[in-house]
Amino acid sequence: MENFIVAAILVLIIAAAVYGTVRRIRYGSSCCGGKEAVTKKIRVKDRNKANYPFRYLLKVNGMHCENCAKRVENAFNVGDGRWATVDLEKKEVLLLSKHEETEDELRQITASAGYAMVSLEAE
Repeated sequence: MENFIVAAILVLIIAAAVYGTVRRIRYGSSCCGGKEAVTKKIRVKDRNKANYPFRYLLKVNGMHCENCAKRVENAFNVGDGRWATVDLEKKEVLLLSKHEETEDELRQITASAGYAMVSLEAE
C-alpha cells in the first residue's frame, strides 16, 4: 500500500511538470506570459540606422523575459521616429531616434510599458 502512495505522488509530480512544459510551449517561455499569448513584436518601418541621428542607452529595471523585452521595445517602436532594441541580459535599451528626446519623455514611455528607467546615457 505504501508503494502505491509513493507511485501516485510521483505520477502527480510528473503530470504537473508535463502540464507546465506544455503551457510554456503554448504561451511562450516567459515568466510574465501567464495565460496571455506571447507579445507580438512591433517592427519599425524605417530600418536605415543612418536616419536616426540621436542614440540613447537606457538601463531598465523589471525586465525578466522575452515578453518583457518585447513590451519595452514596442512601447518605443510604436512612436514615429524611434527604434528600440533590448539587451535582456544587460537590462538595457538602445534607442535610436530621429529627434532629440527628453529624460522625462523616455521615463514616461518606459513606465507606460510597466517598467522603470534607472538611468539614461546619450551616446
